[in-house]
Amino acid sequence: MPLTLDRRAQLMAGCPLFGGVTGEDLAAIGDRALEVEFPTDHVIARQGEIGTGFFVVVDGSVRVVRDGDELARLGPGDFFGEMSVIDGLPRVATVVTSVPTRCLALASWEFEQLVLEHPSIGLAILRGLSARLRSKTEPPRH
Repeated sequence: MPLTLDRRAQLMAGCPLFGGVTGEDLAAIGDRALEVEFPTDHVIARQGEIGTGFFVVVDGSVRVVRDGDELARLGPGDFFGEMSVIDGLPRVATVVTSVPTRCLALASWEFEQLVLEHPSIGLAILRGLSARLRSKTEPPRH
C-alpha cells in the first residue's frame, strides 16, 4: 500500500538529516519524496558514479560497501546519498539491498529546490551533516 503524504512527511521527520524541520517545510519534503521498492541484492548507488538521489530507508536493509569492504548496514530511518546529491561528486560507496527494501527518494534537483525554497531545510541539513561528521571524528566522552 503506497505511503500517504502525511506518512512520507513523518518518515522524513524521523531522518536525522531533517531534524528540526517542521510544519510546511516537512510537508514539502514529503510531497516531493517518491516511494521506491528494490529487490534483494539490488545496487541502489554505485561507488564512483555521480549520484542523482538521496534515500531514506522505510523498511528492509542495505549494506554500504567501499572497495569491497562492508562499512555499515542501514535500516529503517537511516539515510544515504546525501553527499553526492549535495556536492555533485561521485558516490564514495556502493549501497546494496540485503533484503527487499523500500525507500523514500529525493532526486538531486528536488533536493536542491527544497533547500532553495525552504531555508530551514538547508539549515537542518547543515546541522545534521555536522552532527554526523562530529560523531565520526570526535573521541567518545565519558
